[in-house]
Amino acid sequence: MAHISDLIATDIEQYLQAHEKKRLLRFITCGSVDDGKSTLIGRLLFESKMLFEDQLAAVAADSKKYGTQGEALDFALLVDGLAAEREQGITIDVAYRFFSTDKRKFIVADTPGHEQYTRNMVTGASTADAAVLMVDARKGVLTQTRRHSYLASLLGIRHIIVAINKMDLVDYSEKTFRRIVDDYRAFASQIGLEDVTFIPMSAFRGDNITAPSDNMPWYHGTTLMDYLETVEIDEDRLQKQPFRLPVQWVNRPNLDFRGFAGTIAGGVIKPGERIRVQPSGRESTVARIVVQEGDLEQAVAGQSITLTLADEIDISRGDVISAASSPAGSADQFETTLVWMHDEPLLPGRPYLLKIGAKTVTATVTHIKYQVNVNTMEHIAAKTLELNAIGVCNLNLDRPIAFDPYAENRDTGGFILIDRLGNNTVGAGLIHFALRRSQNIHMQHVDVDKAARAALKHQKPCVLWFTGLSGAGKSAIANLVEKRLHALGRHTYLLDGDNVRHGLNKDLGFTDADRVENIRRVAEVARLMVDAGLIVITAFISPFRAEREMARSLLGSDEFIEVFIDTPLEIAEQRDVKGLYKKARCGELKNFTGIDSPYEVPENAEIRIDTTLLGANEAADYLVLELQRRGGLSG
Repeated sequence: MAHISDLIATDIEQYLQAHEKKRLLRFITCGSVDDGKSTLIGRLLFESKMLFEDQLAAVAADSKKYGTQGEALDFALLVDGLAAEREQGITIDVAYRFFSTDKRKFIVADTPGHEQYTRNMVTGASTADAAVLMVDARKGVLTQTRRHSYLASLLGIRHIIVAINKMDLVDYSEKTFRRIVDDYRAFASQIGLEDVTFIPMSAFRGDNITAPSDNMPWYHGTTLMDYLETVEIDEDRLQKQPFRLPVQWVNRPNLDFRGFAGTIAGGVIKPGERIRVQPSGRESTVARIVVQEGDLEQAVAGQSITLTLADEIDISRGDVISAASSPAGSADQFETTLVWMHDEPLLPGRPYLLKIGAKTVTATVTHIKYQVNVNTMEHIAAKTLELNAIGVCNLNLDRPIAFDPYAENRDTGGFILIDRLGNNTVGAGLIHFALRRSQNIHMQHVDVDKAARAALKHQKPCVLWFTGLSGAGKSAIANLVEKRLHALGRHTYLLDGDNVRHGLNKDLGFTDADRVENIRRVAEVARLMVDAGLIVITAFISPFRAEREMARSLLGSDEFIEVFIDTPLEIAEQRDVKGLYKKARCGELKNFTGIDSPYEVPENAEIRIDTTLLGANEAADYLVLELQRRGGLSG
């Protein structure tokens, strides 16, 4: 196993030291289905002698069972590990493989070609220095070729190798090669790809992989392996950029040491240099650069280090330590590009978790500017993003973060979006720039605050958030509760779903995206009313847990009381005072909750009202007593 080197036999320690100091290149293979990505990686592993004898024996056996190359070894089986991949002869998951030569070490990600697995390609490309884009010489440039090229460009991969594969199946035709080169160059110019290298090859037969092919004497360019061994690595470029250290851990082993650990994302740092911590803006000077072996006089991009500072300043996990002369930006509103990676669509207004480096904040897409048609590069209008869609969106965060534009630094400009309830990664994003309005708008201090307003009213402000199916009885019970509170001299306001849609939300329909925006606006209004010292009662279906949790997050821990008006669907439908269920059953009313739009039942509501056991008046009496028990009527 392992590539052959004379040092292995003569001086194994020197060989291991040389191997340890080799530079690492990360690259991906991508492209359309069945154009030879897995075969190419298998060939590279074979040619670099990175296979044990038992692996070769296993591949030989599997080639007879699953192979597509007759009696010959099917190199793709070295990479396609899932049973479904072998049965279908395709790549589904991202497969990572390591190999090395005398000059470099490599980690290659074999990414799937099917459109539905585009999100997997994004995962593999996020850390790559280069991309090997496979093109079947018989088929030429396809839709998925363009899609993966655009994503590679979008994700900041600067070196593209267009591997025109299966040249043996077109009789090693130079004319075919030139035609594909011309087609691809025309597309590459549209998306701004500049560093593109074209290599004609046969991954199955080994032409132009590690040695020039005798079958293509008309080609005088590099082989694939020569290119991979000499192409620039991103770490070299990052060392020329301003210093960035995203803080992953505050290292405090004892009272005498406090350091800030992380991997340098850009630039060079030395003791004595001035730094700024973002987003706080505090400055200090580097005292020491600490690693396991001791102190360093200099550290560069890619190194994992711990910095100690001359001053005691507050730094937390997720902050970014920057060069004081060229610090990272700080903002809470951005224009971004989003690649949506989840089966459930992106809904503007819905809160998600945004993770950038080690920092996690709450984020909301406020506006989708447009979606990109990757076939034509056309910008098309969109109200939501479906699986694998790419859109340019405005994003609002609940607090400022440190950042650089993604085009300048992938580590401090790239982020993921996470579903707050399921904890699934739902999107990957790239920051373009901070929105100017985020720099112009600040919170204005006021002297009369919520506590003062509540004291004047002799009550504790809160929100009674009624949720349940249409016809459950929310509006009726909410109205009775307000009447009882008014009779007790309490200051209240009832926000009812139908009434709000006559004014504030008259522009919204009943799609999932509109329902999310409907609740977002109501939640913001309820927050302002609580700040005014009122007891607020809301009566909305509010079908999604995510939006109810968003409303809860806007208020204090004891200011949001979720009231689930629990009425079975069949009973709510029997009441049907407005005739809405009947219309929905007949198909005359689309997106109706409980029929063709989901209702997500509360899992931990503070109060549950079972309307099969309590009438509206009994429920109202119970809620007023419960509010009194919780201290909402004190004062």
